[in-house]
Amino acid sequence: MGLFRASLEDLEIEDEPSFRHVALYEDLKRVVSAMGQTFLVPPEGEWLGWDRAVLLNLLFWEPGTTDVLSSRCIDADVVMHVAWHELANRNLPACVEAHLLGESIASAFDLYLIGRLLGHSPSSTFLESQVVRMSEAASDEGLDEDAFQTLLTGVSKEPERAFELLRELLFDASRALLPAATPEQGLRALEAFDDHPYRPLLHHYEISSWVMRSRIDAAKSQWPADASKRALEVDEALRSTGDAVAWLERTWLR
Repeated sequence: MGLFRASLEDLEIEDEPSFRHVALYEDLKRVVSAMGQTFLVPPEGEWLGWDRAVLLNLLFWEPGTTDVLSSRCIDADVVMHVAWHELANRNLPACVEAHLLGESIASAFDLYLIGRLLGHSPSSTFLESQVVRMSEAASDEGLDEDAFQTLLTGVSKEPERAFELLRELLFDASRALLPAATPEQGLRALEAFDDHPYRPLLHHYEISSWVMRSRIDAAKSQWPADASKRALEVDEALRSTGDAVAWLERTWLR
């Protein structure tokens, strides 16, 4: 089986009606449309195993490169995820901090979307799959079903705040793990976040892959000494503003 380049216009976008009330969706969709043939897809009518597509993306994806899809369909939430990575690539000089910041923004935006869809799009396939996976991750961390539902209620009431709290956790935890040289050091790094309200969701995300990719990139790349400055400035701006999603919209999308 070969893989063929495709643009967003060549693909069928699934679950799109669920996001019609999310104003940012169309803006983010335009970002991906402007990227051209940014996807690799199997031949028409064929299917690449989902796990295999994930493996290829984890091994070979880099900012500005192509995403591998399992078919000629793409979920609307994935369109937005791709857009945030592209926007980070456009706005941040390449460095470890930029990579981790882009990952944390794109991933935390999923929680923002859950907050926006709860009560609005109950039949969304994104909502169904993400909530189940998050519930499983939270359960593994000792959060019972009632506590998880309370967490979701808070996300639904304040999706912008939920986005920023999770973004900070993902960014800070992945940066804290970077210098850890032993399991004991890694555990101490993680334990520093045990009191964070979204700590039960931490292992829902692929932060191990982010950290490993960052270590590889740091070893093979020679970035300017001040390469991380812009990423850290954006991180601080997001922490200090009242609405991090609105800040990103104003600064990166307008």
